[in-house]
Amino acid sequence: METAPLIAPDLVRLRTIGVEKPWGMTRLPAPFTQAGTGRIGEIWFDPPAHCPLLAKFIFTGERLSIQVHPGDDEAKARGHAAGKEECWYILDAEPDARLGIGTVRPLGPGELRNAALSGAIERLIAWHPVERGMFFHIPPGTIHAIGSGIVLAELQQKSDITYRLYDYGRPRALHLDDAVAVARPVPMPASLRKSVDPAASALLLDEPRLSVAHISGGDLAPIGNAGPLLILPIDGEIKVGGLAVAPGECLWGADASMIEAADNCRFLAGWQRGAGR
Repeated sequence: METAPLIAPDLVRLRTIGVEKPWGMTRLPAPFTQAGTGRIGEIWFDPPAHCPLLAKFIFTGERLSIQVHPGDDEAKARGHAAGKEECWYILDAEPDARLGIGTVRPLGPGELRNAALSGAIERLIAWHPVERGMFFHIPPGTIHAIGSGIVLAELQQKSDITYRLYDYGRPRALHLDDAVAVARPVPMPASLRKSVDPAASALLLDEPRLSVAHISGGDLAPIGNAGPLLILPIDGEIKVGGLAVAPGECLWGADASMIEAADNCRFLAGWQRGAGR
């Protein structure tokens, strides 16, 4: 008689939440399905209270606002629990797709504010061509925008603090005082961009608030002894602590010893140094 696999008590398959956005897509790519006629811009994976990270898929039918996020100290000074450091892994991109990251030259606070009010910020943000397999780190204070025609996976601190500088005339609130106060309007350092080899495991980001690895097949070396892990499959089904998890799903609470991945599997693993179960 077969027995059911033992599942680690701290391992959680996260609930999926579709979020409508004015810049979202009316038809999502596989493996996602879409109910209703709204424009879905994000798929969130609802984390438990003790999880410090959040994973999303983002789908852009139109360009997002030009925005910036605070760091921990700046967020706490404004009454929030944590800031927002994030990163993007590009899953698909149309041929002319671009990301706005950093500015074409350093800007002073007054110039940044005036550019946001006049719309000149569209020309002053640095727009970077993107393609599938690229990875970008967005530290707090980085002015950024996601262009249209992009599908990406985002791993971030569990915070939704966004200060909009400019929204192309859409009727949404701007946050100029806070945005100018926390922004570092300088050109993007080359170190924030990587090209990911789909056949190789690699540590993509190693920061105190957010670490991320790309795992291909069974090579789990970039994870090391880190944990608990947020697991976001990209290709193929993997098994984690007795649970099968496929693209379009997300798990929290794993460590490397729980993971069984075949050669054709790929996933992103995220963690925060020192985070407990």
